[in-house]
Amino acid sequence: MSMNRLMIGAVGSNSGKTCITCALMASFKESGLKVAGAKCGPDYIDPMFHEKVLGVPSINLDPFFSEKKELRALTAASCRESDILIIEGVMGLFDGLGGITSEASSYDLAVKTDTPIILVIDAKGMGITVISVIKGMLLADKKHLIKGVILNKISRSYADVISPLIKEQTGIPVCGVMPFDDSFGIESRHLGLNLPYEVKELKEKIRAASKKIKENTDMDLILKISSEAKDIRSADEYLKICPKDIKHKPILAVAKDEAFCFYYKENLRLFERFGVQIEYFSPIHDEKLPEGCAGILLGGGYPELYLTGLSANRKMKNAIKKAVEGEIPVLAECGGFMYLQQTISNKGVGKKNMSGVFAGDCQMKDRLVRFGYICLTAKGDSAYLRKGETVKAHEFHYYDCTDNGEIMKAVKPVNQRSYDCMKAEGNILCGFPHLYYPSCPEIVRRFTDKMREYDNE
Repeated sequence: MSMNRLMIGAVGSNSGKTCITCALMASFKESGLKVAGAKCGPDYIDPMFHEKVLGVPSINLDPFFSEKKELRALTAASCRESDILIIEGVMGLFDGLGGITSEASSYDLAVKTDTPIILVIDAKGMGITVISVIKGMLLADKKHLIKGVILNKISRSYADVISPLIKEQTGIPVCGVMPFDDSFGIESRHLGLNLPYEVKELKEKIRAASKKIKENTDMDLILKISSEAKDIRSADEYLKICPKDIKHKPILAVAKDEAFCFYYKENLRLFERFGVQIEYFSPIHDEKLPEGCAGILLGGGYPELYLTGLSANRKMKNAIKKAVEGEIPVLAECGGFMYLQQTISNKGVGKKNMSGVFAGDCQMKDRLVRFGYICLTAKGDSAYLRKGETVKAHEFHYYDCTDNGEIMKAVKPVNQRSYDCMKAEGNILCGFPHLYYPSCPEIVRRFTDKMREYDNE
């Protein structure tokens, strides 16, 4: 059983991590290897690229959300199911909480999972300064995990000149080169990269990038570096813990379409470990909820881009509102929370009616409203939380609502700034934060208990 794995890290954002990660995944997959992917941090979109464009299973590995034991277990499980696991880093290699610590950084993840690192460096416009950059990164690498570099946006001819000097002066090899080609670019929007199905000719771009990286990279060396990762397979026993004697599997209706697509895979897996059967539905295209469902999960996404379709689907809006009136258990986050409001406004199409479960109005602001990790503490008892219980979460949204709720106290991990948020009414828990349920499994246990109660009524 393989434990081959590596991390693609970088000096900073926009260094080419996503392009090179996808190119490497595609290249190894084309060579016949079974490839798995992962993204460091809370970003939903990069794993979607790995899965939808490359057909590579991918997860989030987040050192803020998860303790070391869980990180090692998730990593081991992905390795066990593949010939090589490629983890895409986030931001600069050592950039962690608040940008002032390495805690929850890509490097923190690599250390906790004993994963070797290949450093991507945007070398455009550099000469031998690139050697100083590498030396600086190695100086901060106390665990000696950086095993090689890939030079991005330089010519092959200059790479042939500088690579021996890099090896001689730093002790680590140049594993490959990605010559500059702006046709590999992946467009962005306010929430990071565009979604995979929105990027024009994306598969062709990745195919071209894969061809280019194979021509200019020692793939055998990269595979060798991945094979030198420590064996952590015993850690995956951690994930086998689950409730016993589950005889009935209630149906959880999970919204999944163009508008709602942001879900942490481990959140859904936790529901399954508590004996839930997941069935997907589309608030845009379907007219009714899945038959016999006993719970609803409305995740995040971009509902603001699909307001006309969401508003026009009156049958679905009515079905959800009727189910809520019947006290069906509901969890809704960010875009899903917005969909439960009376209206959402978009400059392009104006104000559109949503499901109307709540009377709030959501409007786009001219700046980021909330961004970053938070720790949520329940201010009182509700259906799925007890006073004082905590759950880790992440926020990133430009929209705000006239009623964000106040059942939870959110605290930023670095500066300890706090604010109230989230609504808990009856069997509904909702708000802008994206919760990481494994950080408080009691939420899922109580939710699934409510689902079974609802199913038996």
